[in-house]
Amino acid sequence: MPQLLVVHHSPTAATRQLTDAVVAGCRDDVVHEDLPPGTEVEVRVLEALAFARGEADHHDLLAADGYLLGTTANFGYMSGALKHVFDSTFLHVGGALDDDGAPAGGDGPGGATARRPYGLYLHGRYDLTGAVRSVQSVTGALGWRQAFEVVGVVGETTEADRARAHELGATIAALLTG
Repeated sequence: MPQLLVVHHSPTAATRQLTDAVVAGCRDDVVHEDLPPGTEVEVRVLEALAFARGEADHHDLLAADGYLLGTTANFGYMSGALKHVFDSTFLHVGGALDDDGAPAGGDGPGGATARRPYGLYLHGRYDLTGAVRSVQSVTGALGWRQAFEVVGVVGETTEADRARAHELGATIAALLTG
């Protein structure tokens, strides 16, 4: 059974609403109703801080077939909690950088998790550009394949924002079944 790993840092009500919508989308019966028995997606949800507490590690990333990443945008960057996930697992899952910071290997990243699909959702009070760029630089170095447009929300979340987050979760889950 394919496994979808949701790693999130949701310290605010707005980010929590997006996380809840993403997880609901992953588990939506519409995604799974036409699948033969045994082809459903296992959805695992981990707080990013679980990696800091020693409750999760690189094995969790290696076991997953796809990823959904959720974060707040803090001072133009991803949350420190999500950054810690990447910092503590990057080399263990096959990430490598040249001395100049470019993905190592010439033809691009080719680590153990390369080409796996991922999606990103985030919330901030102002600009999300730097936070998106920071996540995409790491996922690019890992060779992950962005499989849905970034769901980014500035300010209060709306029903439309939550619907997009739901669609993100459902889409990534559906990708893992086929």
